Amino acid sequence: MSLLRLRALPALIFVLFLTACSQSQTLQGIFQRGTPHEEYARRLRQAGLHQTALGRDWLHAAEQALRDSLVVTLPFQESGFFPADRATAASYRYGVRTGETIRISLTLAPGTEAPRVFVDAFELSPAQAAPTRLASADTASLDFSYVAEADRQHLLRVQPELLRAGRYTVRIRREPSLGFPVPGKNDVAVGSFWGVERDGGARRHEGIDIFARRGTPVVAAANGYITRVNETPRGGRVVWLADTEHGQHLYYAHLDRQLVQPGQQVRIGDTLGLVGNTGNARSTPPHLHFGIYRSGQGPVDPFPFVRRADALPPAPKTLPEQLGHWVRVRDKQAILRLSPADRAAALGTAPRQTPLLVVGAQAGWLRVQRPDGRVAYVSAKAVAPAAPLRREQLAAPADLRALPHPDAPTIAALPAQTAVAVLGEFGRYRLVRQPDGRTGWLG
Repeated sequence: MSLLRLRALPALIFVLFLTACSQSQTLQGIFQRGTPHEEYARRLRQAGLHQTALGRDWLHAAEQALRDSLVVTLPFQESGFFPADRATAASYRYGVRTGETIRISLTLAPGTEAPRVFVDAFELSPAQAAPTRLASADTASLDFSYVAEADRQHLLRVQPELLRAGRYTVRIRREPSLGFPVPGKNDVAVGSFWGVERDGGARRHEGIDIFARRGTPVVAAANGYITRVNETPRGGRVVWLADTEHGQHLYYAHLDRQLVQPGQQVRIGDTLGLVGNTGNARSTPPHLHFGIYRSGQGPVDPFPFVRRADALPPAPKTLPEQLGHWVRVRDKQAILRLSPADRAAALGTAPRQTPLLVVGAQAGWLRVQRPDGRVAYVSAKAVAPAAPLRREQLAAPADLRALPHPDAPTIAALPAQTAVAVLGEFGRYRLVRQPDGRTGWLG
């Protein structure tokens, strides 16, 4: 055990005791005022750990994750690793559309040492400096969702409690927030999308057109009540449904028949009418024009509300071999990227022999931590396992440090003649492995 851990152990035992006492309260924290993460941070401060290097690093990692997240595309799946010898927090930034349900699940690998992992979803807004918390949870296996209220960038932070190592798999995918308004169909049946020009460019399409045979039932996509049943020159026979759960109005147009009355309560799946081509759709094949109007926003694109749920990408094949281990740059240099994609923005390069700690893995890409602590994605083909470059015998006593920095915590004091294997180089420091398997940095 490192000297740093020994110094912090009395206070740490107190914190872990409080954590154990709260295990029966896990699965709380979804849409609540004080999140499990905030409660844990409060207990760190009460125990005085915020004044130690260990506690400061944990709190700093939590804040840093909100500023320096990597960017991913949904659907997303990644297996990750938390090292026990340093405070870390993983964060992922992703774009959402109004009306999408974002489902997040995190599962800890069997046998993991981390009984608690804190998961927090935030909304990022250009108008606000601080992110807005959307949902939070903590447990060994969790699954929760929320509906996106605007086209925004969202961020997911994943952080374990202090001094706990563990492997996990995180999944982020999109699901519809409404039922599909034409049973037996899905988004493949949409033949005209939001924003398409109408009347020679004089207006734009404020909905989607779902094509189906004349007389096909049209159903309620949400629970609510009927506010209007009438006929207009443009929409033909129309039905308006007030979605009481989401605070919006659903618009059904070009119906052949209307089968509900104003004021009628309906539930998801109840028949409202039949597909037709009334109104200005008389020259087109039968279809349902489906629109959504939100308070304060007006018409919004209905497609994200009803599109099919994402299928998850394939699980990474690199998990057992590389996750939690050191790899080394294979060629002259490797490009470190903001996202797991060949055309993603470059965050820099790592020269040959640079050791990188694998903290995440997905098919074809690794999320790695550089020796200076920065995190980025690198192509799995650009690195190789950090087999020993050479073996050395120390000519003089030396301190083995947790990071390549003169002020980094000391892992062990190595006497002269200690045999070490050099796994990589970063500046004037060498990453070495002792005969007992422990790794660290020598200046």
